Amino acid sequence: MSTQNGTYPLPADRDPRMRRLELLVSRLLFAGVVTSVALIVIGMVVTFAQHRDYLDSSAVLDSAVGPGATFPHEFNALWASARQLRGEAIVTIGLLVLMATPVLRVATSVLTFINQHDRTYALITAAVLCLLLLSLVLGRVE
Repeated sequence: MSTQNGTYPLPADRDPRMRRLELLVSRLLFAGVVTSVALIVIGMVVTFAQHRDYLDSSAVLDSAVGPGATFPHEFNALWASARQLRGEAIVTIGLLVLMATPVLRVATSVLTFINQHDRTYALITAAVLCLLLLSLVLGRVE
């Protein structure tokens, strides 16, 4: 933590290292949200361009998004569908980017706190990151 006159710690809003961290995190969150929204919108446009009948028939649309609809459950299948420019795959990637954004934010914070030699916050943030990653692994649906 930076000090003012060597004795009193600076408030968080005046500490240049904390300010840099806040800016980095805000840029990361902004980029993640903008990227995910762009992918979701592009995927929706592509989906409706490829399947014009979705616009005319709610039954056809329900078969694509309702119970029993098939979605790629593995990354290889998702990337293969995305390479074929399937709109559903692009939307799914957008949703994955949206879900990964806060995880990347926490990982960035861990690295920043380690770089700043702030052990307490590095350990707390690393614990949060471990819990997030554990929830992803345990929450996996077959």
